[in-house]
Amino acid sequence: MRRVVAKRMAERITVPQTAAELSADASSKSWLKTWKQCLRWSPTSKEDTIQAEKRLLTSLVKTPYVQEQVNIGSGPPGSRVRWFRSESNEDRFINTVTFDKVPPDAPTLVMVHGYGAAQGFFFRNFDALAERFRVMAIDQIGWGASSRPDFTCKSTEETESWFVESLEEWRKAKKLDKFILLGHSLGGYVAARYALKHPENVEHLILVGSAGFASELDQRLLEFRSTWKGAFINYLWESNVTPQQFVRFVGPWGPQIVRGYTGARFGTRNAGAVLDDNESKLLSDYIFHTLAARPSGEYCLKYIFAFGAKPRSPLANSASEWKVPTSFIYGTEDWMDWKGAQKASESMDVPTEIIRVPQGGHFVFMENAPDFHSAVFYACRKFLAKGSQDQFNKLPPGIILTRPLRNETVSRGQM
Repeated sequence: MRRVVAKRMAERITVPQTAAELSADASSKSWLKTWKQCLRWSPTSKEDTIQAEKRLLTSLVKTPYVQEQVNIGSGPPGSRVRWFRSESNEDRFINTVTFDKVPPDAPTLVMVHGYGAAQGFFFRNFDALAERFRVMAIDQIGWGASSRPDFTCKSTEETESWFVESLEEWRKAKKLDKFILLGHSLGGYVAARYALKHPENVEHLILVGSAGFASELDQRLLEFRSTWKGAFINYLWESNVTPQQFVRFVGPWGPQIVRGYTGARFGTRNAGAVLDDNESKLLSDYIFHTLAARPSGEYCLKYIFAFGAKPRSPLANSASEWKVPTSFIYGTEDWMDWKGAQKASESMDVPTEIIRVPQGGHFVFMENAPDFHSAVFYACRKFLAKGSQDQFNKLPPGIILTRPLRNETVSRGQM
């Protein structure tokens, strides 16, 4: 017994290190930490994302708002909450901003961002829309300042459920009964899938430059895919290599690269109103933190779309199941083809319309905000208009209105 005790005591005794050894050990740990930072470090965190959002909104939006992390619960293995595919059982949160300056009976507008974005991209729209709606904008699960659980979905169906059911859990947490749902690009695809599954919750659907309706690739994309560059990019796509991975890989050079991208995408390559210096600085900082944060929702792309944004499960296939009146809004310069939505709407047994806004591309809500707001008000005229002569029953000249069910196209200049 004594031998056992002595042995254990000896095992616990450590020989004090000399000053030189302590210094060498500290230097080694410091070098290891520095090396790990060089390999993995990207100057961002969830708190950085929230602060970047705050700087953007408080500087550029006049309407007061409330920011909150809405708890949508957890879903450990075996849970019925299908959006949750992580091994962790911790609660998840949806980052939400609410603009609530209108009377209690005003309609609620829920806004859902697209791929590689977050709710702050609507910064040019909040003031105008908050005059007529109770506006609630969210970061989808795995994006922005929302929780970023491990993304382990392996099919289109699982991936759709991941987003749709997290949105439904958010709705339950916020106790919303009826609302107008607006989604942009990938957010439009998610909004459409949500409305197909939960039509009882959605009064009207607004799809802005929505993905999911193109049935065929553009001829230029087909030609590009036949080149070695196109084949290589297609390989990266199918391997689920994302742009965000590059931003993380370059670490401390990421902010500078994102500033260059923001300046080009919303400046020299913009179809409408460009960002001023302050907007560009604040937005690029915000974009960097949303892109460089922990990977999660970004891995959805491979499972929902093939290269070129061709949907693996086209929304047109569900057109006959559509139960929610829908307004499509496109910029006239949008690379998303509005004719796909037109063709799909011809099989929908609900009121539909396509509104095309001039001087606007894929980010029409940012590029031509005034006409975009007019398009949204017109789409929601049923909820906003007080009479036949109400301003919301009209669209400004230059905006094109198409009603596919009647196969009729009218320019507002002719109405």
